[in-house]
Amino acid sequence: MISALAWIKKGAAKQFPDKYTLSEEEYKRISNLTEQQVNSAKEDLNNAIANENADIEIEPTTTETPANNDDELAEYNLDDYDKEVDNKRGPQIFSNLAGLTYYSSNKEDPYITLDDAEDEKEEMEELEVLPTDNLLITAKTEDDISHLEIYTYIEEEDNLYIHHDIMLPAFPLCVEWLDFKLGRKAAESGTGNYVAIGTFDPTIEIWDLDTIDAMYPDVILGEPPKKRGKKNKKINNERHTAAVMGLSWNKAHRNLLASSSADTTVKLWDIQTAKCMHSYNHHTDKVQAVQWNPSLTTALLTGSYDKRVCAFDSRSPEAISEWKLTADVECLKWNPHKTELFYVSTEDGLVKCFDARQSGSKELFTLQAHDGPVSALDVNPLIPDCIMTGSVDKQVRIWNIANNQPTCVLSRNLDVGKVFAASFSLDSPFLAAVSGSKGKVAIWNTVDNATIRNTFGDRVTLDSSMNTNGTSTTEKSEVVTLPDDKEPESDSEEEGEKGMEVDDDDEEEDEA
Repeated sequence: MISALAWIKKGAAKQFPDKYTLSEEEYKRISNLTEQQVNSAKEDLNNAIANENADIEIEPTTTETPANNDDELAEYNLDDYDKEVDNKRGPQIFSNLAGLTYYSSNKEDPYITLDDAEDEKEEMEELEVLPTDNLLITAKTEDDISHLEIYTYIEEEDNLYIHHDIMLPAFPLCVEWLDFKLGRKAAESGTGNYVAIGTFDPTIEIWDLDTIDAMYPDVILGEPPKKRGKKNKKINNERHTAAVMGLSWNKAHRNLLASSSADTTVKLWDIQTAKCMHSYNHHTDKVQAVQWNPSLTTALLTGSYDKRVCAFDSRSPEAISEWKLTADVECLKWNPHKTELFYVSTEDGLVKCFDARQSGSKELFTLQAHDGPVSALDVNPLIPDCIMTGSVDKQVRIWNIANNQPTCVLSRNLDVGKVFAASFSLDSPFLAAVSGSKGKVAIWNTVDNATIRNTFGDRVTLDSSMNTNGTSTTEKSEVVTLPDDKEPESDSEEEGEKGMEVDDDDEEEDEA
């Protein structure tokens, strides 16, 4: 399944991505991270054994040599064959990076005579990202293995392909793109191309998307302390203790990232120092979503399973405005064209619009968008009064909400299964991406739909690829997906697909 996705703004990616290099400094950083993870895993195992009062019987061993040992086999010491050798120096194979290779490059190795410059040139050409390319981040899980897939979509050619991917340590719940340079490139000028990922683990990983074949994230937020001992599962002001369910990057104060978690807290991070600046505890249940206001850049919006939406200034969180709902929150979005308005979708299939200036006010409209939970919601950043919803009923719908009187303009089953994520393009007004339980992403091109053109055509400035009627000057497919790499799912398998819900105790996947 694909549980989350996000567009990358055109021109933000580096034209020729960097190849990952394992320097001495990077090696030390990875060694420290690995050591912490290994120690944490050992502590978890020891705690589990202690909690279960496991009795492990160890058979006594003897070092005495049998009296009747055959003389011919004695020199091989077969009785002690399975015993580990005590190496006081410890493992040496990865202890020094310089020992990994005799020659620093293939050019210095006299036994390598082939010139690989041409192959490198071809590889770089395949990885080239043009300023006109659409890039899309998807969080995919298949056979209990999770990873990020970065897609390239060439709109003029209807060409969609995977540019590169990144392995993840746990099931991903949310992704957020950002352009603030950090980690290894923190001292460099200009903007970057990064993604923050929230998973079932309580930490937040930030990866550099302009580096191919990276081994570890550039920054990890909320790492547990190095001190040994039992882990602290209590809610604290320094890190999350449960799954990270929502992320929002502040585009004005670019070093700030907000996160919401199943531990009922919302945290504000300085990604430059990788430290938690504030922790907010105004919710009483899992916090599903968090969003920064696009114009009032210190205002935060949060939605929780306690059936409340809260808005507050992050500098003075004591003054909280709240709105009560009839079901758990699924998604939250501010209106980028009227920034005092926000939309919330819920588990009972509703979408509601509120005015954030009036705490506890009645909704401006209530929309029965779907028969099931509205698991995906987005507001078109380029077309006013245009929103998109998706649901576990497998339908994706585009709505006209002008004058607070919502009407359905277009509804489609894009064959992605239960819809878990849907997002409008940041650069193309009629382009959207949708994904779901079938594990594939669909690029939805709505520009050739007459109803869409008639409804929204006069609300957006047409670019050079469209004529005066709003239609494309080049023939395009309405839906573009990658071809299936396996047999189609049967009805029984599709019905057995599970959604994404964080459980209180073991944080396993429950049916949505």
